[in-house]
Amino acid sequence: MVTTFSFRVSARPGVRQLMEAVGGIAIALTTWTAAPAPAAQNPVIQVGIVQRFGENLQDRITLEALPGEQLTLNFDTQGQPQTVTTTRVVLGLAPEPLPEATLGERVVLSNHRSFETAEYSAEQWRQRGIEPEIAQPGSWEVWAKRDTYNSPLVRRLLVQNLKAQGFSEVFLDSRVLGQVPKAYFEANGYRYQRDSLDIRASGGRVRVIQSGETPVTRVYGGTLRVQPNTYGTYTLVNSVPIETYLRGVVPHEIGPSAPVPAIQAQTVLARTYALRNLRRFAIDDYQLCADTQCQVYRGLTDTAPSADQAIQATQGQVLTYENELVDALYSSTTGGVTAAFSDVWDGPDRPYLRPVVDSVYGLWNINQYPLNTEESIQRFLAIDEGFNEDTWRLFRWRNESTLAEITQDLKGYLGKRQHPMAGLTQVNSVRVSERANSGRVQAIDIETDLGVVQLKKDEIVRVLTAPRSLLFYVEPMYQTPAAVGTAPPVTEGSPPAASSQMVGYRFVGGGWGHGVGMSQTGSYRLGNLGWTYPRILQFYYPGTTLQPIGDNITFWRDPIQK
Repeated sequence: MVTTFSFRVSARPGVRQLMEAVGGIAIALTTWTAAPAPAAQNPVIQVGIVQRFGENLQDRITLEALPGEQLTLNFDTQGQPQTVTTTRVVLGLAPEPLPEATLGERVVLSNHRSFETAEYSAEQWRQRGIEPEIAQPGSWEVWAKRDTYNSPLVRRLLVQNLKAQGFSEVFLDSRVLGQVPKAYFEANGYRYQRDSLDIRASGGRVRVIQSGETPVTRVYGGTLRVQPNTYGTYTLVNSVPIETYLRGVVPHEIGPSAPVPAIQAQTVLARTYALRNLRRFAIDDYQLCADTQCQVYRGLTDTAPSADQAIQATQGQVLTYENELVDALYSSTTGGVTAAFSDVWDGPDRPYLRPVVDSVYGLWNINQYPLNTEESIQRFLAIDEGFNEDTWRLFRWRNESTLAEITQDLKGYLGKRQHPMAGLTQVNSVRVSERANSGRVQAIDIETDLGVVQLKKDEIVRVLTAPRSLLFYVEPMYQTPAAVGTAPPVTEGSPPAASSQMVGYRFVGGGWGHGVGMSQTGSYRLGNLGWTYPRILQFYYPGTTLQPIGDNITFWRDPIQK
C-alpha cells in the first residue's frame, strides 16, 4: 500500500541553542521581495503554534492587526456563519461545569520519546489486530483507537487481555471530569463563547501575544484558527505557505551567521522534513508543531536576510530518494559519526541514512572498524581533532550521575508509565548491553533492588539526565567509605582499594541530539571549506537527489509497507 500526502518534521535539538548568543537578525517584514512560488511548489501547511491552550485557565492570547490593517473574524452562531471586523481580539478561558461527572479515558498501548518510534509501535499494534492512533498529550503515546474501544467495559477487557499476554506496560489512563475549559474571545467590547474561530488579517500578518511570566510576542503570516483538540483544550493553528513558514524556521535552526551553503542545505532539509511529516498531528486535525518535536518555528519574528536569500535560492527544492521525500533528519552535533535510523528509533532503516564519519580527512574507516564494542568506542571518542565539529562545545563531553540521581530519573519515568517496577528504591549498577556499528548505545541494563530495567535507544536519553546523546560509554565512580556523601569520587574505573564503594557513573560521550542525517555544526565547517549545498547534502545523505516539488514525488510512504 502506498500512502501519499499532498504536503507534510522530526524531533531533535539543533544548533538553534548554540546560536542563541548570536541572536536573530530582525528585518522589516516588507523587505521580503522574492517572487511567489507556483502554488504546486508552495503548499499551505497547518502548524500548531499554541498546542494546548487551556491547560492553565489563566492563559490569554491577544491577536492584533498591524498598524493600518484589520482582522476579520469568522465563526458560527447557532449554526449560522458570522463575521466581525476588529483590530484586536483576546482569547481567554472559563471553566464550564458539566451537568454530571464525565469519565475521560483512553487505553495507552505504549509511550515514546519520539514520533518515529511511536509510529512504528502503532504499526506493530495494528498487525496484532488492535487499531491504534498516535497522540501527544505530553510525550508521544499510542492509544487504542477511541472510536473502536468506545465503552468502559470494552477498554477494561482490552487492558486485561493484553496484560495476560505479557504487555505489562499497557494501562488505562482514567480521570473523572467535573468541568472543562471553554474558550471565549473578546472583540469590540463583546464577549463570544465559541469552540472555533478563524482569523484573517487584511495584510496577511497577525501579531500574537501569549501571556505568561515573560509574555511572548510574534508575528505570523497566513491565517489563524482556534480549534478544539483531543485533550479537552484548544490549539491555535497557523495556516501558512511553506516558503513563508521556512522564514520562521531556518534562522532558528541553523543560525543566521552560518556559511551560506550550510544555510541553503538547512533550507532544503527543513522544506523536505516538513512536507514529509504532515501526518504527525492527524488526531488533532493539524499537521506540524512549532517546537523541537517538529522544527522550531517563530513566524515572521526575527527573520534573517541570509535565511531569506537561501529560501529564494533553493525555492521549491526538496531532497528525494527514488522519487520519495527523504526522512530529512538532522541534529546539532553528531560527535564525529552520524547514526543509522534504526540506531535511534524502532523501524526499518533508510538506505540514505547510514553511519558517515563526519570528517574530510578519513580519520576512521567505520566499515572496517565498526564502533560496536566498548574498546572501539573509547578509542574513537579519545580522538578530539580532525572532525568537522571538533571546535564545538558539545563535540565531546563528560557528565556524572550518582546512583541516587539515576534512581530518581528511573523512578520518575517508570511512575509516569505505571510500570510494575515503579516502586524500586535503589539502583545498584548500570551496564551498556548492546551497541550499534555507529557507536550508539542500543540498550542499557539498570540493575535495581526489584530487578533489571532495560532502556533502549532514544528512551535512554529521555530517562537519564547525564547523556547528551547515545554516543557514550560509562565509567563507574568510587569513593572510600569515609568520603561517601561528603567528597567527590576519588577515582574511576577499577576500585583503588578493596574498601572503596561505587557511588555513580561518569558518562563519557560526544554529540548533542540523535545524530541521524546532517550535522548542523559539521555543515558549518564544510560550508567554510567552500562546499556547495548539494555537495553537503550528498555527504550526509548519500544516494539522494535534489529536485523541485512536483506531482511525480511521493511525500510519504509507510516504510513498513514497502
